[in-house]
Amino acid sequence: MMGRIILLGIAVLLLAMQSSEVMAQNTKKKTSPPFKWVNTPRMMPDGVQHGVFKSPSMKHDVGYCIYLPPSYETDTDRRYPVVYYLHGGRPGNETKSIKLANYFHRYMTHSETPDMIYVFVNGGPVSHYNLADRENAMGEDVFVQELIPFIDKTYRTVADRKGRGLEGFSQGGRGTTRIMFKHPELFCSAAPGGSGYATEKRISEENGRENKNLVFTPGDNTWDLARKYADDQEPPLRIMLHVGTEGFNYENNLQYMKFLESLKIPFERVIVEGAPHSAQKVYDQRGLELLQFHAESFRRSGVLPAQ
Repeated sequence: MMGRIILLGIAVLLLAMQSSEVMAQNTKKKTSPPFKWVNTPRMMPDGVQHGVFKSPSMKHDVGYCIYLPPSYETDTDRRYPVVYYLHGGRPGNETKSIKLANYFHRYMTHSETPDMIYVFVNGGPVSHYNLADRENAMGEDVFVQELIPFIDKTYRTVADRKGRGLEGFSQGGRGTTRIMFKHPELFCSAAPGGSGYATEKRISEENGRENKNLVFTPGDNTWDLARKYADDQEPPLRIMLHVGTEGFNYENNLQYMKFLESLKIPFERVIVEGAPHSAQKVYDQRGLELLQFHAESFRRSGVLPAQ
């Protein structure tokens, strides 16, 4: 009897050690790599290039990825509307969302949407937020004040809000929502997806505090900025919110939609049945609608010809 008890004790101990090892491995997998402003992708989808520009504010290089449509190399007199894509994660980087370019390339190659440029942004160490109290952490300013002018100078873009769109998912959806309401003079089209609006609401209610270690400028959140934009809604934005029904942010996205309705801010919505918190899964089902939404915005602004 005593022998059985000892054997059982050993078995329980081994199982506990095994479980601890699995937990340690899972924790290790979830640990984000150190943030870098330049990240060269190992493989790039068709049409995607990696580039670097010198940040005037930080005095060092910042990476970006850019998708150039099929006609870009041959139609050399043509200028193209551009959509800036903001990655998820905190931190993420310019390579995090480039697989979405496979969808862009397929739709444009098969003439399902007009040719457009897409730029994948590096959002900085706190992903699309400014943090003035940390060195080289002004991700929003690097994007808005530095990357956009560089892209307009370097590539054949329509260098005007009427030819400029914005999109992002998860943390990038939060960034898209904040920046579109903060800088409507820069974009005519914006499509935030899977955004953490509950977290943004907490930031609004707690005077900029997301948690004890992370405090933003009061008012710099998706709720307060929407209220400010609602006062005059100029210049007007075309907005499309998108989210999967199985995403953990689904309910607070519905809440935010009701909030925009209460402010009488017009928007369209894409609710993707069965999709989890994944931009790729959303694109699997409804990605074409997102590209067509931006294309229609560019048509309305006169950048693209009417169908």
